[in-house]
Amino acid sequence: MKKLFLIALALVIAAMIPETSLHAQDLAHYKQVVKELSSAKYQGRGYAYGGANKAGKHIQKEYKKAGVDEVVCQPFTIDINTFPGKMEMSVDGRKLTPGVEFSMREYSPGVHGTYKLYYVDTANYNAEKMFADLAKPEYKDCFVVCDFMFSYKHYKDFQKIWGKEGCTNAGMIQTWEPLLKFYKAYGEKIMGKPVIWATSDFPKDAKSITVNIENKFLKDYELFNVIAKVEGKRHDSCYVFTAHYDHLGNLGKKVFYAGANDNASGTAAIVTLAKYYAQNRPEYDMYFIAFSGEDANLRGSEWYVQHPFVPLSQIKYLFNIDMIGDNNPVQYCEVSDEGMRGYALLEKINNEKSYFKGLNRGELAGNSDHYPFALQHVPTILFEQEDGDAFKYYHTTFDDYQHFLVDTYEPLFKLIRDFVERY
Repeated sequence: MKKLFLIALALVIAAMIPETSLHAQDLAHYKQVVKELSSAKYQGRGYAYGGANKAGKHIQKEYKKAGVDEVVCQPFTIDINTFPGKMEMSVDGRKLTPGVEFSMREYSPGVHGTYKLYYVDTANYNAEKMFADLAKPEYKDCFVVCDFMFSYKHYKDFQKIWGKEGCTNAGMIQTWEPLLKFYKAYGEKIMGKPVIWATSDFPKDAKSITVNIENKFLKDYELFNVIAKVEGKRHDSCYVFTAHYDHLGNLGKKVFYAGANDNASGTAAIVTLAKYYAQNRPEYDMYFIAFSGEDANLRGSEWYVQHPFVPLSQIKYLFNIDMIGDNNPVQYCEVSDEGMRGYALLEKINNEKSYFKGLNRGELAGNSDHYPFALQHVPTILFEQEDGDAFKYYHTTFDDYQHFLVDTYEPLFKLIRDFVERY
């Protein structure tokens, strides 16, 4: 009788505990994985110092600890430009901080020396006058300075300035509003002249810059996707959960991009989902794919789509989780045409449970790893946070664990779990 009483008491207490408390261990695990992957140990999970592959090995261990049935690595190679060495720039003798006051376009070659500056007159813009000025001997091998959006608006003119052919200038400085971004998407080849991004408070009347910037081009660099499987009761169809674990890596020896939100957050989410389904045997097979090479233009997911572990036609639904370390109460998503078959159910569940104030469906775009699957007619959805308090740190040195937020994790976890149970 005493044992029965204790069991009944435990059940009553469990029923009184809010659902969010029952998932507290998942949240703790989620935060632990994000903290680990965004630490200095992985140097921004980039390529030059092997950070991406170190992170991939850690994810293998996390999957195995989660109790999945199988973990496989899928190798592939990329060509990618990196900046692992010197990263120095000064303006009229004043030293600028890499990653904060300046960064590089990912396709730029290295550059060394002192160069005069030529400022584009955007108020009285005249392309012919600009090219005539740049043809003068005093502006040979100069750096052209211009606002990024203005140069983008006049793209055909400025192609001649940052391209290999055309003007005799040495490079270009494009100014942006802070916070300064860094990218890898177009780093698969070195193109044209060095292009430096600088903050909009870059001096308006400086005479010269001195730069010492080293690049290293990696040819046939080896990366790998990490794929875990949880076996279901049925094997004729499967669910797939994806997230990319690579990020931007280094900008010089001392600066790295931690990528806590982008995308340690999504990677941690699929690790905890793998653990959940390993402990709660699903109806269908479940695959959890941590992609590398996403920041290098979706190379890992493109490779997987070309070399799938199971036929793409067997995927009931694919969830791609990218940048959810934020706090927007409205959840942004993108859905493939075939994925629209399940979107009404997602909205219904969200309306019933009020996980989010709403789902904001944007146009399908090639901005994350769901896209190669969508092109192959797989039912897919991207979950990504936009316009939250952490979003402004996207692709900056401030996307670290200190600026990472957990608000989205539990409601999204529950929304996905409920969908899988009812779809």
